[in-house]
Amino acid sequence: MRHWLLTLPAVALLLALAPTSAPAQVTAVRFGRLIDGRGGVVTDAVVLVEGERVTRVGSGDAAIPAGAAVIDLRRYTGIPGLIDAHTHLSFAWDRTPGTQPFDQFGTLGQAVTTFLAQENARKTLEAGVTTVRDLGSWDNIDLALRDLIGRGLMVGPRMFVAGYGLHISMAAPRPGHLEPDPGRADGVAEVQRVAREQIAAGVDWIKLYGSTGSDKDVTGFQTYSFEEMKAAVDVAHRAGKRTAIHSYGPDGARDAVRAGAESVEHATDLDDATLTEMVKRGTFYAPTVDHNRYYVDHRDEFGYDQATVDGLNAYIKRNFETLKRAVRAGVKIVMGSDAVFTGFGENTRELEWFVKAGMTPAQALATATTNGAALLGKEQELGAVRAGYFADLVAVEGDPLADIEAVVHGVRWVMKGGRVVVDRTDSAPGPKP
Repeated sequence: MRHWLLTLPAVALLLALAPTSAPAQVTAVRFGRLIDGRGGVVTDAVVLVEGERVTRVGSGDAAIPAGAAVIDLRRYTGIPGLIDAHTHLSFAWDRTPGTQPFDQFGTLGQAVTTFLAQENARKTLEAGVTTVRDLGSWDNIDLALRDLIGRGLMVGPRMFVAGYGLHISMAAPRPGHLEPDPGRADGVAEVQRVAREQIAAGVDWIKLYGSTGSDKDVTGFQTYSFEEMKAAVDVAHRAGKRTAIHSYGPDGARDAVRAGAESVEHATDLDDATLTEMVKRGTFYAPTVDHNRYYVDHRDEFGYDQATVDGLNAYIKRNFETLKRAVRAGVKIVMGSDAVFTGFGENTRELEWFVKAGMTPAQALATATTNGAALLGKEQELGAVRAGYFADLVAVEGDPLADIEAVVHGVRWVMKGGRVVVDRTDSAPGPKP
């Protein structure tokens, strides 16, 4: 004890002489105009960034503190980082000649799939999407992608994931052959068990396949009953999680809304009563109209014949008509691309359908910013450019409030969490795209 007391002056001297930690570097990002995601437009905008967050939004030279690193993007318009509310980043295809995406699906193994998914993640960022809700994977690959990106070991969008989507039994048993499927659940008790297992695995969302329909199958027959859906929603809510329910048809969507799901994916032919209930409850709708446009445009990759293409086009028409009615009814709508395989980079094409359905460009942009943030429960961190929010910023060429194509095709620069992840400006080194 006496020795400790004798050394106190020396310790005090060492502490006094020790260098203090350097203040965080301030970055000032300048835009010709900034659409802040909260209804404001700032001219000659300056966004101050420290670490991962925005610290202040100002205007003009006076808003730039001494010593700040300046990124001059005044020839562009700034918008918040976009949110794609429905993706499948782990749906990867290695493009081996003679293969098709869905034939190869699930056959490459965890390691190879995770490696290939890096391209999907990179192309998503290049579209200006800095956050995704990823709704369905296998072998916890989506959890691995989320965590690798979160730790800075992989470049990609911020991810909120759903693990295995819950689905009913879809194959007859083979005697003497067991194939445990972590997402399979039949009946209320099984749904509760599987939902709890997904939560234990670390998912952010619970997803249910509430109807048939996917890929070239455009049927929409309800699979889970209201009681089964309600059981999953209740398990999720007790754990502080949210639920998304896939339904290509109106029946599964109706029961999904009644069960309290936060979002309904894809649904067509929704009746007026269901749309009214969605407005009353604040249920979000991710129509994913463009997803089937992608399949039609990439028909050769998938090996679709004309009959399949005709079926997809008929579904697109019904999907779009439902979207228009949802817009008129005032349903909360989010941008969800349902991107798979080679669809990444086309994430924002859904916004074109929203404008065609009657939204203004500003309303369409909100589906991928403020609405997406609200769906995720991250209204105080994402979807806008303001102090305390993540520094997710996108520079686009053109005026998104006049023409949504500025967002769809005009992304030139992207910052995610204070880090520049895409630079296609004129000042960027290297060849231009």
